[in-house]
Amino acid sequence: MSIHEPTTPIAAMQVPATEAAATAPAHGAVMTPTAARIIAVLRIATGLTFLWAFADKTFGWNYATPSSGAWINGGSPTEGFLSNVHVGPMAETLRSWAGEPWADWLFMVGLLGIGLALVFGAGLRIAAATGTAMMLLMWAAEWPLDRTTDAGEPSMSTNPIIDYHIIYALVLIALAAVYAGNTWGAGRYWAQLVKHNHWLL
Repeated sequence: MSIHEPTTPIAAMQVPATEAAATAPAHGAVMTPTAARIIAVLRIATGLTFLWAFADKTFGWNYATPSSGAWINGGSPTEGFLSNVHVGPMAETLRSWAGEPWADWLFMVGLLGIGLALVFGAGLRIAAATGTAMMLLMWAAEWPLDRTTDAGEPSMSTNPIIDYHIIYALVLIALAAVYAGNTWGAGRYWAQLVKHNHWLL
């Protein structure tokens, strides 16, 4: 090509962002716009699950919690679950926590905080850490590794290791890892607020 021949402007040679994403190397990390939206829906749906549990236990909407057992009516959000723990090495300890005010408050604040973080897309690392801790404790309470309870009755475990608590924990970790709050959420704004404290993302 002669140096006098016209050349294509650099701007015209640039590949559109969507096309660039589609042609990215297989070994690169790619999040397409569609995938980002699907992840955002998963984030919001998971957050609403936590918020529903908080609201039902607080107000007793007669789903999992009758109105008579509502937290605002003097009921305990932890007593029903923890007092019926009869499997696993932590059974006695967990039963002793049932109905304790500190356990009720920690559980309910956890549900509310995790739910809000997921719905708004901010503080997902904190939500992932606290949510994973909560899910692991609930996994330990159900202890799916045992086939029978301490009374010798069937534990009704459907899987000895991976149950829905583990799946929830993995979802929380995945949402934080892919910055799920950046789509349809306050993730980017939150990142600017805590840019010197990345663990708060």
